[in-house]
Amino acid sequence: MNLNSKIAIVTGASSGIGAEFSKMLVEQGAIVYGLARSEDKLDAIQQNLGQNFKPVLMDISNAEALEKWVHSTFTNKHQPDVLINNAGVAYFAEIDRLKLSEWRAMIDVNLSGVFYLTKLMVPLMKENTSHCHIINIASIAGLLGNPSMSGYNASKYGVRGFSEALFKELRYHDIKVTAVFPGSIATNLFSDIDSVEEHPNMMQPSEIADTVKFLLETPDNYLINEITMRPLNPKNPEQ
Repeated sequence: MNLNSKIAIVTGASSGIGAEFSKMLVEQGAIVYGLARSEDKLDAIQQNLGQNFKPVLMDISNAEALEKWVHSTFTNKHQPDVLINNAGVAYFAEIDRLKLSEWRAMIDVNLSGVFYLTKLMVPLMKENTSHCHIINIASIAGLLGNPSMSGYNASKYGVRGFSEALFKELRYHDIKVTAVFPGSIATNLFSDIDSVEEHPNMMQPSEIADTVKFLLETPDNYLINEITMRPLNPKNPEQ
């Protein structure tokens, strides 16, 4: 796909890798609708990236609000080409200490939100005469279970199953689906979680964005349906 003049939607666009995805797409000439819950951060990104970044104040766990926005924004003459389901929340705790509100938040955002927006985008993408691409940002936690991460693991394992079924469902409609499984990234997703140890060898958001750019620019008949990325050395062995 040539990204110039394409229309893209990025969730969780106000910070971290979502902001980096938006920057990469705008630099390639795409029009980007960036969805997030922080209006101030979205406005700051627009000031930096220009008018090709369209800030959208949105909670993706609100299915009704998403539907209203999609129906008011897109038409058969203004169709999405790219959807990057990136928004996510994380709470880590042993199962008997994990709050119901934390479980529900992870399922609502990490899994249900992906379903809600994808369900709305797919009919528009089926009508698009060009090839389209849906990229679901999961996590290494969607491949490997770990103690104190059962809720987060469940939400990300769900994204993997959803993505695998979806790529088989949509491939004959010229819609690619890719699930991305990154390891530790230097973002603020886990900064407030005491059980997560940050380290200097974490991957950078720009590195993840470069990989997503490669995925999007592959030839039309070439699909990478899953990709895992990790730091080569997650921690300095001398420390």
